[in-house]
Amino acid sequence: MTTVADHVISTLRASGVQRVYGLPGDSLNGLTDAIRRSDGFTWEHVRHEEAAGFAAAADAALTGRLAVCAGSCGPGNLHLINGLFDAQRSRVPVLAIAAHIPQAEIGSQYFQETRPQELFRECSVYCELVTTAESAPRVLEMAMRAAIEENGVAVVVVPGEIFLSKIADVRVTPVLPSHPVIRPSDDELRRAASILNGAGNITILAGAGVQGAHDQLVQLAQTLQAPVVHALRGKEFVEYDNPYDVGMTGLLGFASGYKAIKEADVLLMLGTDFPYRQFYPENATVIQVDIRGRNLGRRTPIDLGLVGTVTDTLAALAPLLTARHDRTHLDRSLNHYRKTRRRLDELAVNDRDRTPIRPEYVAAVADRLAADNAVFTVDVGSPVVWAARYLTMNGKRRLLGSFNHGTMACALPLAIGAQTVNRDRQVVAFAGDGGLTMLFGELITLVQNRLPVKLVVFNNSSLNFVELEMKAAGIVTFGTDLENPNFATVAQSLGLFARRVENPADLESALSAALAHDGPALVDVVTARQELSIPPAITVEQAKGFSLYAIRTIMAGRADELLDLMTTNVARRILD
Repeated sequence: MTTVADHVISTLRASGVQRVYGLPGDSLNGLTDAIRRSDGFTWEHVRHEEAAGFAAAADAALTGRLAVCAGSCGPGNLHLINGLFDAQRSRVPVLAIAAHIPQAEIGSQYFQETRPQELFRECSVYCELVTTAESAPRVLEMAMRAAIEENGVAVVVVPGEIFLSKIADVRVTPVLPSHPVIRPSDDELRRAASILNGAGNITILAGAGVQGAHDQLVQLAQTLQAPVVHALRGKEFVEYDNPYDVGMTGLLGFASGYKAIKEADVLLMLGTDFPYRQFYPENATVIQVDIRGRNLGRRTPIDLGLVGTVTDTLAALAPLLTARHDRTHLDRSLNHYRKTRRRLDELAVNDRDRTPIRPEYVAAVADRLAADNAVFTVDVGSPVVWAARYLTMNGKRRLLGSFNHGTMACALPLAIGAQTVNRDRQVVAFAGDGGLTMLFGELITLVQNRLPVKLVVFNNSSLNFVELEMKAAGIVTFGTDLENPNFATVAQSLGLFARRVENPADLESALSAALAHDGPALVDVVTARQELSIPPAITVEQAKGFSLYAIRTIMAGRADELLDLMTTNVARRILD
């Protein structure tokens, strides 16, 4: 005989799982005690279950294997939900163990009672309640299989007493990923080749689905003489060692990426679910390749949808393509990218020791000083803008963020998971001041778990990206001020190495010291609040919005804010 909890841990270990992220609670006692008694399996303690969800997501993203988090009944597992939504939308395999109230009390409005199956259903590929001890092994195996094969979140809801229930010894079955070949039919591939072989200007838009297909992508671009534009999640897999890369498109992207797509006669979408419809071409022929058939055509009308992995599809498509020699569209796009890149780089400088410090400069210096194989995690808002534009990917670095779910406070907990996977690999978190303070307690997790994460805080005393959105809509900024402490002083009091930087001349030495420190470190950088992260395409409505914002700001008696905005950006040239 064995307990359900012991069987859970045995199955996880046999399947390559080495840890569970979570926060203890009485309904989890059976599980945590089983972990205590299990050699080589760890409980990774966090201060908020939301951080456990994010940490598991980062773990899964970096290892490619199933990662696990857990929450106690009621409020405990409810706290998981934001991290699980992010994992689900990032398409990484995560198993969440949600403890529940005693089974006999379900439906009685018992203390801490919730409906976990209903709550988690929208952010999962599988969500089921274990109703008997005997059913637990089968439900667990089905959940793990669903998470692994569908690259998503599976939730197993377990009443606390069932963890301690005895079951007959059952075979421990490892749940490991399969590796199928998935590509379109021969007829569909011939149709795609016919379109591409007869096309004028071809542009490739590549997303996270090109992971593992970098060399094939570059070869395809060479054959088609096509510029390659990447979506944000494709950045780490596309832009390095790629002479055809012309930058990123989207709200955070480059003018060159936007232009290359707008001028395409044929747009070939590879492994991307890029959501912003206004950045797609109006009249181009569109071919889309995606492993998930349901995604085909949901962002822009398509002429041909192909279901398959990018790797398998390109391997089958390549022999059918005719090499092109006309580089007109490609060279025009590359020249525009070089001009755009140069103008972006001109902003990432020490602006004559002026303060506050340009955030572009912070990102550029961190990029230059970080290790060749660093993992970067970035908060939503302005930090992700500077990461997208100034972090250099090289095939060894990784970039993690809440790029689909778009939630604040993700940089620190993602860094916890990334550093837990490998304590010897450098992990650098770009944290916003708002995001950092939302899960401030996780700084203590870094100290307690001895995780040498390096945090770079973009401290502009505001919800900066929200302010930009208000300005674009013609609204006077309101409710976005943040009254921050000296983050370095707070971090030092918690046991971290910390520096505060207010002058750009001190930035490089502070970052170098933090990166070299053998332990968790934080650099609090006071950055310009009014720096504009201008999108590659400004609509008439946005231009009107900025004009209205200027007028309304003056009328509201806040002309000093407008003057600050103009002074900060006077040297900026609009990216064309």
